[in-house]
Amino acid sequence: MTITREDELEGLRVIGRIVANTVQAMKDAMEPGMTTAELDQIGARFLEREGAVSAPQDIYDFPGATCISVNEEIAHGIPGPRMIRAGDLVNIDVSASKDGFFADTGATFRVGSVKPRLEKLCRDGRRACQIGISQVASDRPLAGIGKAVGKFAEKGGYTLIRNLASHGVGRSLHEEPGEIPTWPTRGDRRRINRGLVLTVEPFLSLGGLWADEGDDGWTLFAQPSAPVVQYEHTVVATDRGAIVVTLPG
Repeated sequence: MTITREDELEGLRVIGRIVANTVQAMKDAMEPGMTTAELDQIGARFLEREGAVSAPQDIYDFPGATCISVNEEIAHGIPGPRMIRAGDLVNIDVSASKDGFFADTGATFRVGSVKPRLEKLCRDGRRACQIGISQVASDRPLAGIGKAVGKFAEKGGYTLIRNLASHGVGRSLHEEPGEIPTWPTRGDRRRINRGLVLTVEPFLSLGGLWADEGDDGWTLFAQPSAPVVQYEHTVVATDRGAIVVTLPG
């Protein structure tokens, strides 16, 4: 989607705040002993109260209002009977629509204390997302996002999951300009146009390179097996940089 009017930007900001606040509400409620299904119900009720529709449920018939991935699960985890425990890494990914506008956001959270290397991975994962966002501005190369994130990852001794990409968003959950790598690539000459709406969502890992689908047909796992964190925002490109619409209100 390309934003050309102020009312379109406001529509994105409305749904952006809703998905961000849903993630925050779920994070605040999360505690050891809770199942991922119970956590998902908190998100589902929040979206319903705000008049928003879960995008994965509506578009893909996903068996949950939100995606909740724990530890070895790195994306698209199905909410269910799995119990959240102290020391877990839990990724909460929320995408939804309202009044014809879509936004997508997510973050990885620590449940209590975790090992120092995982603590650092979480901090650096958030930083990787911020670095990617800093590359978003009108008439800049789309490949600059992956180049900058890749440089940061290499310096820190990390890897990036290379088949889970950022994407266009706005009037649907996935739209033009299609997949946007958050790792270094060659030959991508696409440029960012003013008003482009996209996600920035690097998957930073301690050794994982690819995401493989599990037996349930949804949940993704890192190959080789390794811890992975993901932080995601929906942004709008302007001449001065990116407007982040998925911020809590």
